[in-house]
Amino acid sequence: MKQILFILSILFTLISCSNDESASSKVEFTDLYHADYFNGDYNNPKANLVIKDLAEWNKLLVKLDLNIKPWQNSISTDIDFEKYTVIAVIDEVRNYGGFSIDITGITQTENRIAVKVERLNSGGLATVITQPYHIVKIAKTNKKVVFE
Repeated sequence: MKQILFILSILFTLISCSNDESASSKVEFTDLYHADYFNGDYNNPKANLVIKDLAEWNKLLVKLDLNIKPWQNSISTDIDFEKYTVIAVIDEVRNYGGFSIDITGITQTENRIAVKVERLNSGGLATVITQPYHIVKIAKTNKKVVFE
């Protein structure tokens, strides 16, 4: 009986001392772009991106054709990567309009940042090719980012 209690007390101690990934806090984010524009490139794959520097940011702007049509976007493309990290989710190319891909929340634990991604609009509104995307910025982080 003493061995069982000893083993249980060790297990309890180990469990209580381990990293508690369930203790999370909300991360504030700012929308940069949220649209379904299709730039004609069928080779743009579905992607979850963490962008930490200007070179990668500029590649994304070119890939999504955002820097070429700034009048379509109300947010500046200038990002201070000393202060911010950019999170982007890009859906697959769709044959109908009305689809969306949405970052609905971001939380952090001691070791990671979790980005909750949902599809709030299910499409089927019009026969038009689209590629939904959602791009946000958060405070600079070096934590591992996971997409859920």
